[in-house]
Amino acid sequence: MSRTRFPADRGLIARMGLTMFLLGLLFVVLGALVVYRFGSVGLIFVVGFLVVQWFFSDKLALYGMGGRVVTPEQAPELHGIVDRLCAIADMPKPAVAIADSDVPNAFATGRSPKKAVICATTGIMRRLDERELEGVLAHELSHVAHRDVTVMTIASFVGVLAGFLTRMVLWSGMSRRRDNNGPPVVLIVLVVSVLVYAVSFLLTRALSRYRELAADRAGAYITGMPSALASALVKISGEMSRIPTRDLRQAEPFNAFFFAPISSKGLSLSSFFATHPPLEKRLDQLGRIAGELNRPA
Repeated sequence: MSRTRFPADRGLIARMGLTMFLLGLLFVVLGALVVYRFGSVGLIFVVGFLVVQWFFSDKLALYGMGGRVVTPEQAPELHGIVDRLCAIADMPKPAVAIADSDVPNAFATGRSPKKAVICATTGIMRRLDERELEGVLAHELSHVAHRDVTVMTIASFVGVLAGFLTRMVLWSGMSRRRDNNGPPVVLIVLVVSVLVYAVSFLLTRALSRYRELAADRAGAYITGMPSALASALVKISGEMSRIPTRDLRQAEPFNAFFFAPISSKGLSLSSFFATHPPLEKRLDQLGRIAGELNRPA
């Protein structure tokens, strides 16, 4: 973690380390399978895909959400909040962006604190007051300071690679080829790819839920206003039901990086597969922090 005034979170650090280790093992298995099946072409694909994911993840996320980096002159209020929070936290200021979307949310992206971007949608800026928006942006800056944006970017690579490999095998039409009279190669590749995807999916979901709680804690302590963050959570969660289904579906691929979860109307997922902890759990934690901060020394 970079040196900032955001409180260190040993639980988050331990979970990120374990997740990266396990995903690294999965990557080795999957990468070896790609090279075995596709040779040098497969190796070039894996390396190229990793380079694109590492160096262009921030641009891809902004492009997908229709975001654009803005100057202090274009968004003085938003820059003012980020300037204030970065001064309090003693951390480098990331680039500031706005996404033209009515979905009330915010996210951070980028491979390192020096290459980070923090983005707010026009929907969230329109619905929250300054204190609430400051709480949300403090939450997102915590992701940057703890480098969990970097970890989630790398972690998502394994699952995405498994999905691409599955499609490559299906499209290649090699189901009639066998090795050593064994089962079809395509079947082996498909089974391994599905297993890798399933394990990486569960690992990243578990890490995602914990990192959201960690960012809530850090954001509440750095601003000293857990009630403002709680108010933002309640307000955003209530507004999600009013957003058109089309807009929700367009934003859903970035759900794991958002401040508050979204889901298309009519879809329901178990909390075991959720990218965010339940709203009640986040509010309970913020309530406890508010009690600690208001307790006489």
